[in-house]
Amino acid sequence: MATFEVVDSLAGIGAASWDACANADGQRNPFVSHAFLSALEHSGCVDGRTGWASAHLLMKGSDGTLLAAAPAYLKSHSQGEYVFDHGWADAYERAGGNYYPKLQVSAPFSPVPGPRLLVRDGPDAERNRFELAKALMAATGQLSASSCHVTFAQQADCQALEKAGYLLRQDLQFHWQNKGYASFDDFLDALASRKRKAIRKERETVRAAGITIKRLSGKDITAADWQAFFAFYLDTSSRKWGRPYLNRAFFERLGETMADQIVLVIAYRDGRAIAGAINMLGQDRLFGRNWGCIEHHPCLHFEVCYYQAIECAIERKLAVVEAGAQGEHKLARGYLPVTTYSAHWIAHPGLRSAVANFLERERLAVAHAIEAYAEESPFKQTEESGASFG
Repeated sequence: MATFEVVDSLAGIGAASWDACANADGQRNPFVSHAFLSALEHSGCVDGRTGWASAHLLMKGSDGTLLAAAPAYLKSHSQGEYVFDHGWADAYERAGGNYYPKLQVSAPFSPVPGPRLLVRDGPDAERNRFELAKALMAATGQLSASSCHVTFAQQADCQALEKAGYLLRQDLQFHWQNKGYASFDDFLDALASRKRKAIRKERETVRAAGITIKRLSGKDITAADWQAFFAFYLDTSSRKWGRPYLNRAFFERLGETMADQIVLVIAYRDGRAIAGAINMLGQDRLFGRNWGCIEHHPCLHFEVCYYQAIECAIERKLAVVEAGAQGEHKLARGYLPVTTYSAHWIAHPGLRSAVANFLERERLAVAHAIEAYAEESPFKQTEESGASFG
């Protein structure tokens, strides 16, 4: 007989046990790994006064083996999620309800699709996935939360969640897909002439400004590199959000525990680091995450965030580059529209019905947007590189 437990920290959970669930089916998504989620807790980016209180749900077998888990947080706001429900919260609270706290199943501050119902491999894996989905609903009530939101979930999770009674939501991102390119020039040759010339011009603009680029991983990333990157991150975060979600201790912890899964891109001018982007390595893909700069130069963002990531993926023979949320400008640079998914369980029947109606209309809008973007593909007409719907 399996048992369920909500815990307020990963500290008492062995990394090997957690990662046996997180890495099931041969996956290696760094954003649900014990090391990444622990770095958020250890640095205080979650818990404390951040409005993210760890409430991880564990499913254990009769012998105490961790069979499944969900990285979950009891939240007092809707910041740092990238799947927006502010309108739902406002409507419910105007009607006299309390939307917060809510239960959020996610990789905090990371709009990265991946496993959310982490289930150990075995003959009962699918049943355990469904039982975990139902147990999250029960935990929502036990924690006096209004709702449970599983964001950027993979399709296997969404199937179990929908079966359990969750509402499904769709959105889109732009991902670059490796068609077996031998080099960056090989990729450019697949583009329409006008797009190819535009990218070459952008890259030349950066070089003409006297800017050089390095990609660093593992032990090649020094304390000085982290110090420089954090300054870049602070600049962008303060301009976009007013307050950065991540702190220096978090990045230092990543450097200590996950350096081999990091690709840090640093741009230099006159020997001085002026911009950078952090990427994480998965099983078959590169995840672009945070970027920033202390000098502004034309096309520098495109070079540091997109073209360096593509070059890295080609060199490492990775299948996909995921460049994060939003950004129509990615389309012209070879990143095509991809559907993303989330699932939502809402206790109040009136709010649930209203949200269900909204999601039905939103799904149509997303589908139309993806069709429109696919027609604007930068690839040659003969290139088989349409939108991805997985």
